[in-house]
Amino acid sequence: MTQPPHDEPIASSPEELREQVDQTREELGQTVQALAAKTDLKARAQEKAAEVKQQAAAKAGELKAKTSHKAAQVQEKIPDPVKDKAASAAEQARAKAAQAAHLVQEKAPEPVRQKAAQGAQVARNNRTLLLAAAGAALLVWLACRRTKG
Repeated sequence: MTQPPHDEPIASSPEELREQVDQTREELGQTVQALAAKTDLKARAQEKAAEVKQQAAAKAGELKAKTSHKAAQVQEKIPDPVKDKAASAAEQARAKAAQAAHLVQEKAPEPVRQKAAQGAQVARNNRTLLLAAAGAALLVWLACRRTKG
């Protein structure tokens, strides 16, 4: 027969012994569950994927906020005549884009039209980012132009 651990008292009655056995069973069950959870690779991978997805979404939100803030700062620095020229150029570009879209719809096969529609949707969804990038490109172009002249 085995001896009980030294830190646990010996049961003085059958009822105490039953309680100790029940407690030991529960602890053993918890240990088995913990070991089973560690060996369940699929569940651990899913948990890790969910964690990474959540972190990526948080980082994307931060980057979007920073980009919007920077875009606002850039727009504040652009002189009014440049803004007017940019607005005029944007309007002309929209008109040309509408003409091109009309031609594409008339001439292009269906798969090409679908891809073009997807690209247009992405551009509409990221309009602020595209405008910020265009504004930054305009500032860089103006700065380069001033250093040459």
